[in-house]
Amino acid sequence: MPAPSERNRPIEQMNEQQIREITVGAPRVVNGPVTLVPYDPAWPDRYAREAAKIRAALGDRVVDLQHIGSTAVPGLPAKPIIDIQLLVENSGDESTYADDLVAAGFTLHIREPEWDEHRTFKGSDPAVNLHVFSRGSRQAERHIRFRDWLRAHDDDRDLYAATKTDLAGQTWQYMQNYADAKNSIIDDILARAGNTTPRI
Repeated sequence: MPAPSERNRPIEQMNEQQIREITVGAPRVVNGPVTLVPYDPAWPDRYAREAAKIRAALGDRVVDLQHIGSTAVPGLPAKPIIDIQLLVENSGDESTYADDLVAAGFTLHIREPEWDEHRTFKGSDPAVNLHVFSRGSRQAERHIRFRDWLRAHDDDRDLYAATKTDLAGQTWQYMQNYADAKNSIIDDILARAGNTTPRI
């Protein structure tokens, strides 16, 4: 995994060319606000069904599987898309898992070799973002720490909700722009959570 100084993806905002470089196919254009909905108690069950599908497809190649993102935090508004984090031995070696995920109904959408060998697959019915990292990924650890902190700290959950709602109401060309705009508040909250791993 590259050290932070070797990281090619910008910390704050990706431009259109950079977004297109990491996207398999055409990036999703928003050109408007982002729609958030109130927390839905059905989200954990939707995650569980998708997790079972992933485990059936990959078997013991699943190193870890977690429900992450805002749909994993009770009380937090979110885009109605289930974020799932899958750890495999080597996410950079797509030959060991990608075809089986595609056969299970997922489509490769993002490929970021310079960002911890991150891959994102999309699923539908329900809408899913499946984030794939390697065993030991520091970015994957940050996702879990952030989720667990928000689950246990209502004040930071509410702060994050308010920030997300404000940002979502603005106009964004691409969904990635909205995601990047949340980085500062996420870093602030992770600092309070005792995170010692820098965003890469």
